[in-house]
Amino acid sequence: MKRLCVFCGANAGAKESYRSAAHELGRTLARSGVGLVYGGAGIGLMGAVADAALAGGGEVIGIIPRNLVKLEVAHRGAVDLRIVESMHERKAMMAELADGFIALPGGVGTLEELFEVWTWAHLGLHQKPCALLDVDGFYSGLGAFLDHVQQEGFLRLGVRDMLLIDDDVTRLLQAMRQYRGPDLPAWMNRSQT
Repeated sequence: MKRLCVFCGANAGAKESYRSAAHELGRTLARSGVGLVYGGAGIGLMGAVADAALAGGGEVIGIIPRNLVKLEVAHRGAVDLRIVESMHERKAMMAELADGFIALPGGVGTLEELFEVWTWAHLGLHQKPCALLDVDGFYSGLGAFLDHVQQEGFLRLGVRDMLLIDDDVTRLLQAMRQYRGPDLPAWMNRSQT
């Protein structure tokens, strides 16, 4: 993996562990020589992961729509801050530059970004790993809900397993490095329910 896209909140969240996990992820990426692609803000968990990666000497590419530069307080220390015209352009550029996607805790924007790239993987549009860093059980309810969605017949077998989930940064990054997407898009595999 040359670069990882990290989706996360422009807010810091209610627990210090969220910010600590963002710092740990940023440091680990820099130490591993893996570049960071992210939403371009200098606040919240976005700022925390970028600051840690920058402090570790890592590559950091921030991508932010022009109308959010002031609202999300664009990271002025990012070596490579790309200002785009729309959220669609932002997400397309993030996806193009990244070899995988990982979500830290965040809100609806974080979830929307992750679910979009996971859907693309499910449709066979890419074979890049998609993952959740489950800080203090933040995503445990979502994991249980996705299990329920599969049990109710709305996710084909294998699609749920395409979304990697772990509470340990090192293990999660290792699983992402070892990830191999399915040869056949899940929606085309009629033998699965």
